[in-house]
Amino acid sequence: MALTNAGIEAEPVEQSSHPEIEQHSTKVLMLGALGVVYGDIGTSPIYAFREALVASSGGEIAERGDILGVLSLIIWSLTIIVTIKYIMFVLRADNRGEGGVLSLMALARGSFPTRSAIILAIGIVGASLFFGDAVITPAISVLSAVEGMNVVTPTFQPYVVPLTLVILAILFSVQRFGTGGVALIFGPITAVWFLAIGLSGLNHIIADPEILWAVSPHYIVAFLINSPDVAFVTIGAIFLAVTGAEALYADLGHFGRKPIVLAWLAIVFPCLLLNYAGQGAFVLAKNGHVGHPFFEMNEGWTLIPMVVLATAATVIASQAVISGAFSLTRQAVQLNMLPRLEILHTSERQSGQIYMPRVNVLLALA
Repeated sequence: MALTNAGIEAEPVEQSSHPEIEQHSTKVLMLGALGVVYGDIGTSPIYAFREALVASSGGEIAERGDILGVLSLIIWSLTIIVTIKYIMFVLRADNRGEGGVLSLMALARGSFPTRSAIILAIGIVGASLFFGDAVITPAISVLSAVEGMNVVTPTFQPYVVPLTLVILAILFSVQRFGTGGVALIFGPITAVWFLAIGLSGLNHIIADPEILWAVSPHYIVAFLINSPDVAFVTIGAIFLAVTGAEALYADLGHFGRKPIVLAWLAIVFPCLLLNYAGQGAFVLAKNGHVGHPFFEMNEGWTLIPMVVLATAATVIASQAVISGAFSLTRQAVQLNMLPRLEILHTSERQSGQIYMPRVNVLLALA
């Protein structure tokens, strides 16, 4: 499969005459997309709502208007940026099944040949930013996940760095099994994670359904008018809730559009909304005390399982940028922007599922 400025020359794919086989394949890819594509955005509830609320209130006590305003901002950010922008539009702009900034650049250069140099420069900058993200995200995500174990016991502190190194070594060593193999492990864990955070939030929504008023966007307008001094900082914190949305397009070649869309609409989006709303309801019930609502609203026996799940999910979140880095590097090679590198195809069904040993080693060392 070759990427050119006019597009990707795709190998012909034989259409299945068995709908049940195709349906099973979609379900498997959908489960895999949960673990690979949505790991990053799926862990945002751990910190996004709290950081935005602290930014809006300037302390540990938030007013009712701040809580509803911040929650409304998160709800509509997820709706507009992910559901409308990516799901409805960006994922349709594939380059013969491939996604990512260089794939989009190749399409744009073919459509606007007179502005080819400018588009090329923008594409290189965008690719550089993604590679930078792929370098720092695994280390930071795994480190923060392991540090989260301190919630259970502070005596865990001396083992944070050694355990982080061990987990990173394992994470990069399993990449040779391909996206499909990794997804078989990460997918079910991430599915349990989304269901757990969704049910956790639903429990508090039932206890305080007043929080559902945050669906109305007029709370956003009221918040921006009443708190113009902190609005800019708060909106910056709100974008933590959509961190990782770029992986939907970057990993398009690994799973295809349909599984990614179905996973978002059927599982990820509803569970994220439930958890964010549940955190809002929890803070309202605590008279505006912010604290750490994600963990604090899981009381009793549910706390330790949630911390363990959060640790696993945060580690898995690194997979989105690792898979994206493989796809982006292959596209750069096909566009003669990088020297030829070894590319191993790891799936008979999805030509976009690849493993690049040298890229994997460089990411691990970085």
